[in-house]
Amino acid sequence: MTEQQTHGRNVSKAFLEDRAKFIRLETVRLTKIAGAGHYSSTFSAAELLATLYYAQMRLDPAEPDWPDRDRFVLSKGHIAIGLYPVLADLGYFDAALLDDYTRLGSAFGDHPDMKKIPGCDFSSGSLGHGLSVCLGMALAARAEQRDYRVYCMLGDGELNEGQVWEAAMAAGHFGTQNLVAIVDRNRLQIDGATEDIMSVEPIDERFASFGWDVQRIDGHDTDAILQAFDEMPRGAQGKPQCIVADTIKGRGVAMMELALNWHVGNLVGRDYDAVIEELQAGLKPVSATEVQS
Repeated sequence: MTEQQTHGRNVSKAFLEDRAKFIRLETVRLTKIAGAGHYSSTFSAAELLATLYYAQMRLDPAEPDWPDRDRFVLSKGHIAIGLYPVLADLGYFDAALLDDYTRLGSAFGDHPDMKKIPGCDFSSGSLGHGLSVCLGMALAARAEQRDYRVYCMLGDGELNEGQVWEAAMAAGHFGTQNLVAIVDRNRLQIDGATEDIMSVEPIDERFASFGWDVQRIDGHDTDAILQAFDEMPRGAQGKPQCIVADTIKGRGVAMMELALNWHVGNLVGRDYDAVIEELQAGLKPVSATEVQS
């Protein structure tokens, strides 16, 4: 078994933070190619994606369909712009293919397409379906007596969708311990603050009421993310697992942090150059939990 195939790869905090910066920088670059993109929703999830793919999940880029790989479903599929560079960096496909992102004939659109992109376990479009899909995958692992985990990343605004809670109820009933839901709790959705549109709190208590084990962490602290994963029991039978990751929408770019108007946007001219410079300089020392308190 190769190092890529094992859980808990030994990487440093500095490396994971560098990969999170890479995700943000590539998001800005690819958005320029497309002419518009989801900056802030991707930035809030950068550390989560980096930790999952570079340190946590069992995978093999040389064999994307390896039956024993961990599965990942990006239910908040509009941040695929941050996932594609990671898959390329790991060797699923040539990174040069991203230079035509969203152009006519490109496999890489605003949402991932499992039929076109190696490493994508499911396609997305309208939000709210991912957790149900992941539940099916988790039950399939049990039926096939395989020990892979299924990870689902949800947006907090996505929790307004009723199908999410049907899946949460079913997962608790069937005891799919190999299912991990990760909620990117950045407190904003496209129409405004989540608590103004339709309150989703208390998220942790709501998942727990359906029989889930829940942890709430700072979603920008890679040590906290890894610790949360380490504390999860393995096996297909038991309580499903949920991580509520408190994050900052637009994390890493001062003018985008907690700003509604950067959910979708396009940087041009001096603004583009300034954001690249700011990201390259590194993140400010502020935690998501401090901002949310």
